[in-house]
Amino acid sequence: MSYYKATEILPEHIIKEIQKYVDGHSIYVPRKPDTRKSWGESTETLSVLEERNKQIYSEYWEGYSITQLSEKYYLAEKSIQRIIRQRKQK
Repeated sequence: MSYYKATEILPEHIIKEIQKYVDGHSIYVPRKPDTRKSWGESTETLSVLEERNKQIYSEYWEGYSITQLSEKYYLAEKSIQRIIRQRKQK
């Protein structure tokens, strides 16, 4: 998240209106709902996790136990079970 000086981007009458509510403090202006990005959309995180989950599922079917996968990937056994269940549904 980056910050901008209000005086550089907003008209003076808008600044005066905002100052009625917040004078001299930083505020967060949320994105419009139609321009919001979903979690992980702006990074490679989703693709990395998807690839990891495919690998977990593959190794599970190769004979690795849930406990072994849990230790290998540093995840709780419940997380491994959830990943396997989700992959089965796809």
